[in-house]
Amino acid sequence: MKELQLKDAKATLSAVVDRAVAGEPTVITRHGRKEAVLVSFDEWQRALKVPSFADLLLAFPGDPEDIPERSRKPARASRRSGL
Repeated sequence: MKELQLKDAKATLSAVVDRAVAGEPTVITRHGRKEAVLVSFDEWQRALKVPSFADLLLAFPGDPEDIPERSRKPARASRRSGL
């Protein structure tokens, strides 16, 4: 991923946008700090559609009995218990 200072990104914005559309995102820096990333609109929309883990769990198509019970491990002994 290419990095550009903000002033250089401003001066070459058209080329930076063309690269983003072609699939090459650009990190924009200001005073040496990463401030933003320019990506294509399609890439941005794709990122917005990624479901959260909670959404994936809620969408589980099975019944509750399809999920195996978790085995309960015995609690670890306290470090002080051996003293």
